[in-house]
Amino acid sequence: MEKTDIAIIGAGPYGLSAAAHLRQRNGVEIRLFGEPMSFWERHMPRQMCLRSPWEGSHIADPENRLALDVYRTVSGTPELAYPIRVLDFINYGRWFQDQIGVTADRRKVTCIEQVAQGYELALEDGTSFRAQRVIVASGIQSFVYRPKIFEGLPIELVTHTSDPHDFPTFRGRDVLVVGAGQSAFEAAVFLHAAGAHVETLVRNPAIYWLDHGITRWLHLKPISWMFYGKADVGPPGISLAVQHPDLFRLLPRSIQTWWGRRAILPAVLMRVMQSTGDLVIHTSRFPVEAQVAGNRVRVRLNDGTERLVDHVVLGTGYRVDITRYPFLSADLLKKLDIVDGYPRLGGGFESSLPGLHFLGAPAAWSFGPLMRFVAGTQFASRALARRCSSARGWRMEAKRYRTDHAQAAGG
Repeated sequence: MEKTDIAIIGAGPYGLSAAAHLRQRNGVEIRLFGEPMSFWERHMPRQMCLRSPWEGSHIADPENRLALDVYRTVSGTPELAYPIRVLDFINYGRWFQDQIGVTADRRKVTCIEQVAQGYELALEDGTSFRAQRVIVASGIQSFVYRPKIFEGLPIELVTHTSDPHDFPTFRGRDVLVVGAGQSAFEAAVFLHAAGAHVETLVRNPAIYWLDHGITRWLHLKPISWMFYGKADVGPPGISLAVQHPDLFRLLPRSIQTWWGRRAILPAVLMRVMQSTGDLVIHTSRFPVEAQVAGNRVRVRLNDGTERLVDHVVLGTGYRVDITRYPFLSADLLKKLDIVDGYPRLGGGFESSLPGLHFLGAPAAWSFGPLMRFVAGTQFASRALARRCSSARGWRMEAKRYRTDHAQAAGG
C-alpha cells in the first residue's frame, strides 16, 4: 500500500496555500489531491468578478513571493486589476501551483478512515494509501443550500447559482432569482443582459450595498485602516477583529457568533447595483411553496401572490456541514467533535482526531469568518505549518512513521 506523510484533499486556494507552506519542511512527503481551481472554473460564472479586494485575494505562500502583483508582472497582464475576474483568478491559482512545484493527483478521494498509524484513503480507481496527516481543504460545493420547498424539483427548472449556466439560452424566458447576496444579483444581471425576463426576490427589507453611503467614505485609503482589515470582511470595527483569527477566537462565544453573522450578511458591491438597471427587485419577499406546473414552476410568495416562471435560480448560499463531505466515513464522523456542522478545531486547525485538519469555511466556527475568504489562507497555512512542525518534532515523527509503515508492510 502506498504511503505519504501528508495528504491534502482539495486543490483550491486553501489546499494550494497549505501545500506551499508544508513542502518547505525537509523530508516531508506531500500528496495533493484534486483538480486545481476546479470549483472556481465549474461553479462560478466566467463573467463574475471577485467580491474580495485586491489585498484580500492573494493566495498565501511562505515568502510572500506569489502574490497577485507578482503574477500580474510575470504573466504579462498589466490590465489585471480590481475587480478581479474569475477567469483571471483561476489562471492565477494554476500559476501558483506551477510555482510551488507540487503536482496535483486528480483522482477523487472516495473514503477516509482512521487507522492505527494515521489515516487510510481510498481513491476512485480502487487503490488506497495511508497518510500520517490529512488536511481537508475541499471547499464549499458540498454545502450548497437549497430551501426545502425546492427539493425534488428537476434541475431543468430549478438551479443554484453554483450550477453551470449558459445565460444566452434564457433569452425570452421568465426567470425568478431568489437571494440577497452578490451571487444572486450577479446572476440576475447576467440573465437580464442575455435577454431573460428577470424578477429578483430579497427576503430582507432592504438590500445591503457595499461601498455605499458612509461606508464608501470609511473605505478611503487615509482612514480605512482604522475601520477595516485588509480582507475587508465585515462592517467597520468588526472587520479589524475578524482580521486576527487568533484573537477573534478568544472572544466570548456569544460575541463570536454575533459578529460572525454580521461579517457574512448577504451584501452586494456597488458596481453590481450600477448594472441592475431596470431589473424588477422585490424586498421582503420570499417563496413559501413551489411546484412543477407542466414545463414551468409555480411559486407562491409570502404575500400570497404567485409567479409562474420558466426557471428559478437560487442564490441561497451555502451552509457548512462536514457530514455532507462524501469522503468522510460514518465511523470517522462519529469520532469527530462537531458543532452545528462545523468541526471543533484546536491549534493548527487540528480536529478532535489527531492528525486530521480542516481548512477554509469549515474552520469558521473555531477561527471566525475570515476562513470563508481567500484572505484567510495566510493565517491558516502558517498555523498549520507551525502545528505540523511542533508535533513532537516533525521530521523525527515523519521518519518514524515511514519506518514503522515499512516494517509493517514487510512483516
